[in-house]
Amino acid sequence: MSDPFQTVVVTGASRGFGRAIAAALVATGTSVVGIARGEQELRAVRDQLGEGFTPVAADATDEAIAQDVIREHRPSLLVLNAGVTPHMAPVHEQTWETFSRNWHTDTRHVFTWTRAALREPLAPGSVVVAMSSGAALGGSPLSGGYASAKAAIRYIRGYAVDESKRAGLDIRFVTLLPQLTPATGLGSVGVAGYAARQGVDRDAFVEGLQPILTPDQVAKAVVELAGDPGSAPEYLVSGAGLRPIS
Repeated sequence: MSDPFQTVVVTGASRGFGRAIAAALVATGTSVVGIARGEQELRAVRDQLGEGFTPVAADATDEAIAQDVIREHRPSLLVLNAGVTPHMAPVHEQTWETFSRNWHTDTRHVFTWTRAALREPLAPGSVVVAMSSGAALGGSPLSGGYASAKAAIRYIRGYAVDESKRAGLDIRFVTLLPQLTPATGLGSVGVAGYAARQGVDRDAFVEGLQPILTPDQVAKAVVELAGDPGSAPEYLVSGAGLRPIS
Protein backbone atom coordinates (compact mmCIF):
# COMPACT_ATOMS: atom_id res chain seq x y z
CA MET A 1 0.00 0.00 0.00
CA SER A 2 1.92 3.01 -1.25
CA ASP A 3 -0.17 5.58 0.63
CA PRO A 4 -1.12 4.06 4.01
CA PHE A 5 -4.50 4.81 5.50
CA GLN A 6 -4.14 6.86 8.66
CA THR A 7 -6.77 5.00 10.69
CA VAL A 8 -8.45 1.66 10.01
CA VAL A 9 -11.19 -0.20 11.85
CA VAL A 10 -11.01 -4.01 11.82
CA THR A 11 -13.87 -6.04 13.28
CA GLY A 12 -13.22 -9.52 14.58
CA ALA A 13 -9.65 -8.39 15.24
CA SER A 14 -8.79 -10.73 18.10
CA ARG A 15 -8.07 -13.90 16.11
CA GLY A 16 -7.77 -15.55 12.71
CA PHE A 17 -8.06 -13.36 9.63
CA GLY A 18 -8.87 -10.25 11.65
CA ARG A 19 -5.78 -10.47 13.82
CA ALA A 20 -3.55 -11.03 10.78
CA ILE A 21 -5.16 -8.10 8.96
CA ALA A 22 -4.61 -5.83 11.96
CA ALA A 23 -0.96 -6.89 12.18
CA ALA A 24 -0.36 -6.30 8.47
CA LEU A 25 -1.90 -2.83 8.63
CA VAL A 26 0.02 -1.79 11.76
CA ALA A 27 3.19 -2.90 9.95
CA THR A 28 2.46 -0.28 7.24
CA GLY A 29 2.35 2.47 9.86
CA THR A 30 -1.43 2.54 10.06
CA SER A 31 -3.33 3.06 13.31
CA VAL A 32 -5.78 0.18 13.76
CA VAL A 33 -8.88 0.19 15.93
CA GLY A 34 -9.62 -3.46 16.58
CA ILE A 35 -13.08 -4.56 17.64
CA ALA A 36 -14.03 -7.91 19.18
CA ARG A 37 -16.02 -9.19 22.13
CA GLY A 38 -13.09 -10.80 23.93
CA GLU A 39 -11.28 -8.18 25.99
CA GLN A 40 -8.49 -10.51 27.07
CA GLU A 41 -7.75 -11.62 23.50
CA LEU A 42 -7.74 -8.00 22.33
CA ARG A 43 -5.23 -7.14 25.07
CA ALA A 44 -2.99 -9.90 23.75
CA VAL A 45 -3.16 -8.36 20.27
CA ARG A 46 -2.30 -4.96 21.76
CA ASP A 47 0.69 -6.53 23.54
CA GLN A 48 1.82 -8.02 20.24
CA LEU A 49 1.28 -5.00 17.99
CA GLY A 50 1.95 -2.10 20.36
CA GLU A 51 0.60 1.44 20.32
CA GLY A 52 -0.52 1.19 16.73
CA PHE A 53 -3.40 -1.01 17.84
CA THR A 54 -6.33 0.36 19.85
CA PRO A 55 -8.55 -2.39 21.31
CA VAL A 56 -12.30 -1.87 21.62
CA ALA A 57 -14.09 -4.70 23.41
CA ALA A 58 -17.61 -4.52 22.01
CA ASP A 59 -20.29 -6.27 19.99
CA ALA A 60 -19.65 -5.38 16.34
CA THR A 61 -23.36 -5.69 15.53
CA ASP A 62 -24.18 -2.77 17.85
CA GLU A 63 -25.32 0.23 15.79
CA ALA A 64 -24.25 2.70 18.47
CA ILE A 65 -20.73 1.23 18.54
CA ALA A 66 -20.39 1.56 14.77
CA GLN A 67 -21.59 5.14 14.83
CA ASP A 68 -19.43 6.14 17.81
CA VAL A 69 -16.25 4.51 16.47
CA ILE A 70 -16.63 6.15 13.07
CA ARG A 71 -17.29 9.57 14.61
CA GLU A 72 -14.42 9.34 17.11
CA HIS A 73 -11.72 7.80 14.92
CA ARG A 74 -12.74 8.93 11.41
CA PRO A 75 -11.36 5.81 9.71
CA SER A 76 -10.62 5.81 6.00
CA LEU A 77 -10.82 2.01 5.82
CA LEU A 78 -13.27 -0.42 7.41
CA VAL A 79 -12.46 -4.14 7.33
CA LEU A 80 -15.64 -6.02 8.24
CA ASN A 81 -14.44 -9.43 9.31
CA ALA A 82 -16.40 -10.35 12.46
CA GLY A 83 -18.33 -13.60 12.45
CA VAL A 84 -19.29 -16.66 14.46
CA THR A 85 -18.59 -20.34 13.90
CA PRO A 86 -21.63 -21.97 12.29
CA HIS A 87 -23.41 -24.91 13.84
CA MET A 88 -22.20 -27.91 11.83
CA ALA A 89 -25.11 -30.22 11.04
CA PRO A 90 -27.25 -31.13 8.01
CA VAL A 91 -30.31 -28.98 7.48
CA HIS A 92 -32.79 -31.41 9.07
CA GLU A 93 -30.72 -31.48 12.25
CA GLN A 94 -30.62 -27.68 12.58
CA THR A 95 -33.06 -25.53 14.52
CA TRP A 96 -33.97 -22.09 13.22
CA GLU A 97 -31.78 -20.63 15.98
CA THR A 98 -28.71 -22.60 14.88
CA PHE A 99 -29.48 -22.20 11.16
CA SER A 100 -29.73 -18.40 11.40
CA ARG A 101 -26.70 -17.89 13.68
CA ASN A 102 -24.50 -16.30 11.02
CA TRP A 103 -27.26 -13.98 9.87
CA HIS A 104 -27.36 -12.44 13.33
CA THR A 105 -23.61 -11.75 13.49
CA ASP A 106 -21.80 -11.95 10.15
CA THR A 107 -24.50 -10.36 8.00
CA ARG A 108 -25.88 -8.03 10.65
CA HIS A 109 -22.54 -6.46 11.46
CA VAL A 110 -21.76 -5.85 7.77
CA PHE A 111 -25.18 -4.26 7.39
CA THR A 112 -24.62 -2.15 10.53
CA TRP A 113 -21.22 -0.78 9.54
CA THR A 114 -22.11 -0.31 5.87
CA ARG A 115 -25.17 1.67 6.90
CA ALA A 116 -23.09 3.79 9.28
CA ALA A 117 -20.44 4.36 6.58
CA LEU A 118 -23.10 5.74 4.22
CA ARG A 119 -25.04 7.75 6.78
CA GLU A 120 -22.13 9.38 8.64
CA PRO A 121 -20.61 9.32 5.95
CA LEU A 122 -17.00 8.19 5.63
CA ALA A 123 -14.72 10.66 3.87
CA PRO A 124 -14.44 10.61 0.07
CA GLY A 125 -11.90 8.01 -1.05
CA SER A 126 -12.59 5.75 1.92
CA VAL A 127 -12.82 2.00 1.46
CA VAL A 128 -14.99 -0.70 3.03
CA VAL A 129 -13.75 -4.29 2.72
CA ALA A 130 -16.26 -6.95 3.77
CA MET A 131 -15.41 -10.61 4.27
CA SER A 132 -17.82 -13.00 2.59
CA SER A 133 -16.89 -16.63 1.85
CA GLY A 134 -16.34 -19.01 -1.03
CA ALA A 135 -19.35 -20.82 0.45
CA ALA A 136 -21.50 -17.99 -0.94
CA LEU A 137 -20.81 -19.39 -4.42
CA GLY A 138 -20.86 -23.14 -3.83
CA GLY A 139 -23.07 -23.54 -0.78
CA SER A 140 -22.23 -25.21 2.51
CA PRO A 141 -24.73 -27.97 3.36
CA LEU A 142 -23.31 -28.65 6.82
CA SER A 143 -23.27 -25.09 8.14
CA GLY A 144 -26.90 -24.04 8.20
CA GLY A 145 -27.46 -20.51 6.96
CA TYR A 146 -23.74 -19.70 6.74
CA ALA A 147 -23.53 -19.68 2.93
CA SER A 148 -26.67 -17.59 2.53
CA ALA A 149 -25.52 -15.17 5.23
CA LYS A 150 -22.26 -14.70 3.37
CA ALA A 151 -24.12 -14.33 0.05
CA ALA A 152 -26.18 -11.52 1.58
CA ILE A 153 -22.93 -9.68 2.33
CA ARG A 154 -22.23 -9.64 -1.41
CA TYR A 155 -25.62 -8.08 -2.07
CA ILE A 156 -25.10 -5.46 0.66
CA ARG A 157 -21.84 -4.44 -1.05
CA GLY A 158 -23.65 -3.98 -4.36
CA TYR A 159 -26.43 -1.95 -2.78
CA ALA A 160 -23.87 0.23 -0.98
CA VAL A 161 -21.99 0.93 -4.22
CA ASP A 162 -25.20 2.18 -5.82
CA GLU A 163 -26.06 4.43 -2.87
CA SER A 164 -22.52 5.83 -2.68
CA LYS A 165 -22.73 6.77 -6.36
CA ARG A 166 -26.23 8.23 -6.01
CA ALA A 167 -25.09 10.46 -3.15
CA GLY A 168 -21.70 11.32 -4.68
CA LEU A 169 -19.88 9.96 -1.63
CA ASP A 170 -16.91 8.36 -3.45
CA ILE A 171 -16.71 5.43 -0.99
CA ARG A 172 -15.32 2.21 -2.48
CA PHE A 173 -16.75 -1.16 -1.41
CA VAL A 174 -14.89 -4.45 -1.90
CA THR A 175 -15.83 -8.02 -0.94
CA LEU A 176 -13.40 -10.89 -0.35
CA LEU A 177 -14.51 -14.52 -0.56
CA PRO A 178 -11.90 -16.73 1.17
CA GLN A 179 -11.82 -20.46 0.51
CA LEU A 180 -12.17 -23.00 3.31
CA THR A 181 -8.93 -23.31 5.27
CA PRO A 182 -7.78 -25.28 8.33
CA ALA A 183 -5.62 -22.32 9.33
CA THR A 184 -8.33 -20.62 11.42
CA GLY A 185 -10.52 -21.83 14.25
CA LEU A 186 -13.70 -21.48 12.19
CA GLY A 187 -12.13 -23.20 9.21
CA SER A 188 -10.89 -26.08 11.33
CA VAL A 189 -14.45 -26.78 12.44
CA GLY A 190 -15.61 -26.84 8.82
CA VAL A 191 -12.74 -29.09 7.74
CA ALA A 192 -13.52 -31.60 10.49
CA GLY A 193 -17.22 -31.61 9.61
CA TYR A 194 -16.75 -32.14 5.88
CA ALA A 195 -14.00 -34.72 6.34
CA ALA A 196 -16.38 -36.75 8.51
CA ARG A 197 -19.21 -36.31 6.00
CA GLN A 198 -17.00 -37.67 3.21
CA GLY A 199 -15.71 -40.50 5.38
CA VAL A 200 -12.07 -39.48 5.13
CA ASP A 201 -9.58 -38.44 7.78
CA ARG A 202 -8.77 -34.79 8.31
CA ASP A 203 -5.33 -34.92 6.70
CA ALA A 204 -6.72 -36.48 3.53
CA PHE A 205 -9.41 -33.80 3.31
CA VAL A 206 -6.87 -31.01 3.89
CA GLU A 207 -4.70 -32.42 1.11
CA GLY A 208 -7.59 -31.69 -1.26
CA LEU A 209 -7.52 -28.02 -0.21
CA GLN A 210 -3.91 -27.45 -1.26
CA PRO A 211 -2.45 -24.89 -1.51
CA ILE A 212 -3.74 -23.91 1.93
CA LEU A 213 -4.97 -20.35 2.42
CA THR A 214 -3.28 -18.65 5.40
CA PRO A 215 -4.40 -15.65 7.46
CA ASP A 216 -1.29 -13.79 6.31
CA GLN A 217 -2.35 -14.23 2.67
CA VAL A 218 -5.78 -12.81 3.46
CA ALA A 219 -4.17 -9.90 5.27
CA LYS A 220 -1.90 -9.20 2.31
CA ALA A 221 -4.90 -9.26 -0.02
CA VAL A 222 -6.79 -6.76 2.12
CA VAL A 223 -3.83 -4.37 2.24
CA GLU A 224 -3.25 -4.60 -1.51
CA LEU A 225 -6.89 -4.23 -2.56
CA ALA A 226 -7.64 -1.42 -0.13
CA GLY A 227 -4.76 0.57 -1.58
CA ASP A 228 -5.66 -0.07 -5.23
CA PRO A 229 -8.45 2.19 -6.53
CA GLY A 230 -8.52 0.16 -9.73
CA SER A 231 -9.24 -3.17 -8.04
CA ALA A 232 -12.31 -5.22 -8.93
CA PRO A 233 -15.27 -5.13 -6.52
CA GLU A 234 -15.12 -8.82 -5.57
CA TYR A 235 -12.37 -11.41 -5.28
CA LEU A 236 -12.04 -15.07 -4.43
CA VAL A 237 -8.95 -15.58 -2.30
CA SER A 238 -7.29 -18.98 -2.00
CA GLY A 239 -3.85 -20.34 -1.29
CA ALA A 240 -3.13 -19.78 -4.98
CA GLY A 241 -3.86 -16.06 -4.73
CA LEU A 242 -6.60 -13.62 -5.73
CA ARG A 243 -9.10 -14.10 -8.53
CA PRO A 244 -11.61 -11.38 -9.44
CA ILE A 245 -15.23 -12.44 -9.72
CA SER A 246 -16.71 -11.11 -12.95
